[in-house]
Amino acid sequence: MAQVDGSKERMLYERTTDLNGKVKIDVEGRSRGEKLRALATVGGPQNQSFLATIRATLNVADLDDDLNEIVNWFNHGLKLVGPDASFRGLGDLLARDPEFHKFAGEFLKSSSTGVDRLNVLKKEVTEEELRSILPDDVWGRVLKSINEDEDGVAVVKIGEGNELLIEREGENRFFRFTIQSIHEHERGKNIPLELAEESDGTKRLLNLIPALHHLRIGSAAYFIDEIDRSLHPILVRQFLEFFLKSCEGGQRQIIVTTHESNLLDLELLRRDEIWFAEKDQSGATHLYSLSDFKVRKDLEIRKHYLQGRFGAVPFLGNLQQLLENQECPE
Repeated sequence: MAQVDGSKERMLYERTTDLNGKVKIDVEGRSRGEKLRALATVGGPQNQSFLATIRATLNVADLDDDLNEIVNWFNHGLKLVGPDASFRGLGDLLARDPEFHKFAGEFLKSSSTGVDRLNVLKKEVTEEELRSILPDDVWGRVLKSINEDEDGVAVVKIGEGNELLIEREGENRFFRFTIQSIHEHERGKNIPLELAEESDGTKRLLNLIPALHHLRIGSAAYFIDEIDRSLHPILVRQFLEFFLKSCEGGQRQIIVTTHESNLLDLELLRRDEIWFAEKDQSGATHLYSLSDFKVRKDLEIRKHYLQGRFGAVPFLGNLQQLLENQECPE
């Protein structure tokens, strides 16, 4: 791993494996401690990254400033959003952050979801009510979580759009959040719907909006897997365009995986921002950039990709022969 120092890169560490499977680690830093030097000498397990090794064996005080910065970035600066992920504490965030509440509602409205605005109901519940909702093993994990959390807060998801928040303020207090989407059926007539009643696309979009809001005001790298899950192609493009226009400058990045070929557009993305994933015959996946190819700026990337020019397309078997060989019931 290298760090850009002015106009040059400076190596921070390099992990290599020789032909005999022995792991070697070279570490450069301003203050290599004794434990870090010992770890670099040992090399670490063959099936474990260097960062995973130091996280499992060393304390923060054992690392130099450069390595601490790297570890902190992976712990706090890199955010992973899976295809079915739900944003933890969405109801709490909507309730306590008026700016985000307004932004989320306006984004949903401008995205033709039919949602006019969002509403969050916050109700305090007793411990007895909470115990009737949560199984005993979950209850135990919740109490452990709140005691370990720096802010004394634990959030439990109990269904789409419904969360339980536990706050430690002297004695524990318990709150239930319910997210509602408000639809304007007729002028002046609003119809509230539970979030669970909304389409998968609306729920997916709502769980992605916190990333946009965070990147507008802070620095992070969001990795969104299958960003096109349940979303219309035009909406996916709008999401990325909004990020590119509103989050310019600073240390902000969105990395997405997708099968949506309409995003292969040089008016939207640069060549070095488009990467392909191709699986070989052994099942290994190889990544390579569009910048590896010599293409004109006006080339229709999507068309040539679907024709197989850049690889990373499925090679299907003879489905017609399979169809002909099938026997249909009379």
